[in-house]
Amino acid sequence: MSEIGHLAFIDSGVLIAAARGVEPVADRALAVLGNSALRFASSPLVRLEVLPKALYFDRTAEANFYGAFFERVEVWAPLDATIISRAFDEAVRHGLSAVDALLLVSALSVGAEYLVTTEAKSKPIHRTELVKVVSLAQ
Repeated sequence: MSEIGHLAFIDSGVLIAAARGVEPVADRALAVLGNSALRFASSPLVRLEVLPKALYFDRTAEANFYGAFFERVEVWAPLDATIISRAFDEAVRHGLSAVDALLLVSALSVGAEYLVTTEAKSKPIHRTELVKVVSLAQ
């Protein structure tokens, strides 16, 4: 996952682990986010998952961390009816949660080569074949 120019879609769990120092994945999350060979993709859903609570609870450093990441995002996936419809189908096919299905289809829609997550390899998100799912969990 270190080849120059590869587009990686970052899951909210990766951002939370990196921003809050959540071990055991914080160091791996920071390494991915600091990898200058990667380009980043995201979705308004990821932003909605992480930023509002950090702002509401005045966790300024955490909110600033997320803001800095979102400024580096090169490709934003739309959250539209097509994404939602395809996510529904993928959720049914693989037993995914709504958010995981939306993020997977969003990653596919922007041509991301990876979806980087903190979800364990035993979780349903790893059943999909839409994009390569890379887990930072052990």
